[in-house]
Amino acid sequence: MKKSKLLTGLLIGVLATATAVVGGCSGNSNSEPTSQAYIDLTPRTSEVPSSEAVVEEVEDTTPPPNSYRSELTNEWIDNSLEQQRPVAVMVDNELTALDHYGINQADVVYELMNSTANGRVTRLMCIVKDWKNLEQFGSIRSTRPTNILLAAEYNAILVHDGGPFYINDYIAKPYCNNLSGGFARFANGKATEFTEYVTSDTYTGPKGTFKGLTERIKDAGYSENYNSYYKGEHFLFAGKENKLDGYASAAAAKDIYLPHPHNKSELHYNEQTKKYEYKEYGKAHIDPLDGNKVLSFDNVILQKTGYRTYDANGYMIYDVVNSSEGLYITRGKVINIKWSKNGETDITKYVITETGEEIQLNTGKTYISLIPNDVWGDLTFK
Repeated sequence: MKKSKLLTGLLIGVLATATAVVGGCSGNSNSEPTSQAYIDLTPRTSEVPSSEAVVEEVEDTTPPPNSYRSELTNEWIDNSLEQQRPVAVMVDNELTALDHYGINQADVVYELMNSTANGRVTRLMCIVKDWKNLEQFGSIRSTRPTNILLAAEYNAILVHDGGPFYINDYIAKPYCNNLSGGFARFANGKATEFTEYVTSDTYTGPKGTFKGLTERIKDAGYSENYNSYYKGEHFLFAGKENKLDGYASAAAAKDIYLPHPHNKSELHYNEQTKKYEYKEYGKAHIDPLDGNKVLSFDNVILQKTGYRTYDANGYMIYDVVNSSEGLYITRGKVINIKWSKNGETDITKYVITETGEEIQLNTGKTYISLIPNDVWGDLTFK
């Protein structure tokens, strides 16, 4: 294994970490703007990169009937989803919570330190566009302020089960629509906190009858469609396969070992599928509802991010409204990037350090992890 040389080798052009602190709010709010104007969701693509980077031609297939390219993955999905907002589901990532069900249906998966206590255990936040087809997703747990700020970038409805009182001010923000607790309880033989899952429709089981997302969103008075807080497409997709050729700082990165000590998260490149497979707690992460297939991604984004703690219990918030350095990893290679987020609802932008151009993602799912700045140097790859 080769340790990344974060100061002198792989990473260049480091940004100075700013000290901006995001503001807060309190209570719950169902308010949202009434504007429901049609929004053009055609994903941004770049057929020819402006740098000397090389992209490879991919097969040009005929679009399936009644479909459009997803703004989250650039994959062809049904036209009926075009205006539908995604949901952002908080998923418990403790060992006892495994196996995760339905998680392979996520379009974007965030992994974040949930607390500075308990070995810095992480929690997942899954962005799901086609949430009306969720049979069982989770199990779900509480949210943190950082997740509210990240969900806002997608105009997503946050789905969770409570959280510390530090979330109250953020939950009350007018841009935040959230559903907390009361989801389906499955009889899986585990402790109560590991039995709650999101379903799209009403679920009846041994533990009772529970409303699904469709009814819960309607009951809350939230719009299923994008509203005026939507800032547009989150990513720029490459018109052709982006292999990260032609960049001076590009390096091999087929095995990534993330500095999340409790979960021991890893990503390993599969040469046949051209995807990064997720592994934690020493084993491949599978989805029983998807034939036990491994959770995998076409794109990996790592953000060096500062944070501040609220109390001695380890509750914390990342400095996501800020800017710093990072990495973009795809097709077995890694390149230096810079990221910036200017406001609570603004989209995090990722640009290539050596050119200043926005990164061009490959079509498919994306994994994003916020790496605490005090362990950024422990990130390793080979």
